[in-house]
Amino acid sequence: MRLFIGEINQNEVQLREEEEHHIIKVLRMREGDEIYVTDGRGALLKGNLRILGKRVKVEIIETYSTSLSFHNGLHIAIAPTKNLDRFEFFIEKAVELGISKITPLLCANSERKILNIDKIKKQVETACKQSLRTIFPEVFPLTSIKNFIQSSQTKLYLTHCYKEYNKISLKEVLEKEKEITLLVGPEGDFSKKEVEELYSMGSIGVSLGENRLRTETAGIFIASSYYLYNS
Repeated sequence: MRLFIGEINQNEVQLREEEEHHIIKVLRMREGDEIYVTDGRGALLKGNLRILGKRVKVEIIETYSTSLSFHNGLHIAIAPTKNLDRFEFFIEKAVELGISKITPLLCANSERKILNIDKIKKQVETACKQSLRTIFPEVFPLTSIKNFIQSSQTKLYLTHCYKEYNKISLKEVLEKEKEITLLVGPEGDFSKKEVEELYSMGSIGVSLGENRLRTETAGIFIASSYYLYNS
């Protein structure tokens, strides 16, 4: 199954220009080849290619309901790592596991303070195509933890390594919550001031076990655990 991205309006499909280029120049697909197209918002259809010079049209064969879409209620707010490859690895795996929202966090101990969100969104779309997702996760701009806390309308859970604060296990959270917003700090962890502010506002600390995990490992662990509990 080859999945591509485009706009779907009633009985018409408009593939993205870069998708058309990929079909013709990279994959060298031919007239009549079968493809699937999603708009990233839940629509999915099967069609045959019609090659018109450098342009590609899609002759619709069948459309599918959004019940085929892969989506969950997990929102991870996570500080990007200094080594961008590690953060991109988290993005890829979390998307494949069905995460619904990603917010890059700017924290007191963050070493990466600039992030190319457009590039991250492209990586999200690539991972969606790889995993055949038809509802793409939301990716928010790099946000300071202060602004994130102030704008949040949901209960917040946070992971950290401080021993003096109460924490519950991730298992306990997953057993009682379907919609979860979970914060993962930078490589130097959240500052104590950030942790205290979160606790004072009713946030709940979460333990990921005895081993201390890298930032990207913690994010992937959370996404995979959520997937396991809700699949």
